[in-house]
Amino acid sequence: MIRHHRKQRFFAEINITPFTDVILVLLIIFMVAAPIIYQSNIKVKLPKIKSKAPQETGKQLQVVITITTEGMVYLNDALVTNAELKEKVVHMHREEPTMSVYLRADQQTRFKDVIDVLDLLTELGISKLDIMAVHVP
Repeated sequence: MIRHHRKQRFFAEINITPFTDVILVLLIIFMVAAPIIYQSNIKVKLPKIKSKAPQETGKQLQVVITITTEGMVYLNDALVTNAELKEKVVHMHREEPTMSVYLRADQQTRFKDVIDVLDLLTELGISKLDIMAVHVP
């Protein structure tokens, strides 16, 4: 009996299926976690409303101004004075004229503090201004 030994060729291929699965799972985790991470650390209790505002989509600059019950003003999570707020918003508005400004104010905030910020924004010519509230069905 003569045995013929065939030379076996090795078939080397990288299986990327598990790698793809891991990447997709990580992508889903980051998509779910991103809005949670972005939420501000400044705690305010927003007033409640019954109507629901339409959602605007787009790639424009979005600025969040927060006013606490103590009257402190934050621009995108950074504590600012009214003079600093004006200076920074003017600079942002020059860079991006179509920017949107979202005003968050605690429901116990003095109305005068809110009016001061609204007056400043109107003076600067900000046309896209929304006041944030909590929607209750």
